[in-house]
Amino acid sequence: MLDVILDAALDTVKLLPFLFLTYLVLEFIEEKAEQGSLKLVRHSGVLGPVLGGLLGIVPQCGFSASASNLFAQRLISAGTLTAVFLSTSDEMLPILISSAVPPLSILKILAVKVLAGAAAGLIADRLFHLCRHQGEKVDLHELCEEENCGCEEHGIFLSALLHTLQIAGFVLAVNLLLGILLQFVGEDALSALMLDRPVIGPLLSGLVGLIPNCAASILITQLYLSGAMSAGSMMAGLLSASGVGILVLFRVNRRAMADNVKILIYTFLSSVLIGVALDLLGAAF
Repeated sequence: MLDVILDAALDTVKLLPFLFLTYLVLEFIEEKAEQGSLKLVRHSGVLGPVLGGLLGIVPQCGFSASASNLFAQRLISAGTLTAVFLSTSDEMLPILISSAVPPLSILKILAVKVLAGAAAGLIADRLFHLCRHQGEKVDLHELCEEENCGCEEHGIFLSALLHTLQIAGFVLAVNLLLGILLQFVGEDALSALMLDRPVIGPLLSGLVGLIPNCAASILITQLYLSGAMSAGSMMAGLLSASGVGILVLFRVNRRAMADNVKILIYTFLSSVLIGVALDLLGAAF
């Protein structure tokens, strides 16, 4: 149990710099930016998902959390957010490197994640039309009122810190619950469910990837390296594994829950379909 608590605390601490910098930027935008500048950022064009796919491979789960906050502020499109979720490499990259996986194999995996994220993101913007951000803009002042944090009375640094601590506390609580659940289920049970199971393997791996915890990508990567799952199943899980990004999205974008659900379902289905396609093609890394 002590290990579960320590892991949950460590995962949450890793998020703090990303969350603080994100809220600091958002506070500055709320304070200083003109409406014309905001409009320029919100309508950045079709390159958003491509950039999201590229930036998402940064090996930290905090980037997806930052992207969720930016989407809630209507500063990036749904497609860009989806691209980040799908391409986020989370803790996968450090594990692959430390396990002495050939550099070419690592590059192939990263390339699939970037291309899948960018392509799915571009399609998402066309399907959802959320890239136009119709409806009310959710700003930090509204969040202050909902949380009763009184942050509007303080400067941007203290306000950003207060928002960071609130979200971090929420993430820590969920991480603890998920850690306890994984402790009882065990890696061996998950491996037995996904080993050598066409379609079912990517489906189950994709579900595991949705667990809003950095541990999901670690578990999936380790199972693949140990031979417990196919390349397609591995990619399905890693594509859906956006760290705590989905969790933060539902927390900060509560006024648009329908959009959140669409993004969640779309991310999951895209991950599974890509995983199944890779298995059918006999892909190997």
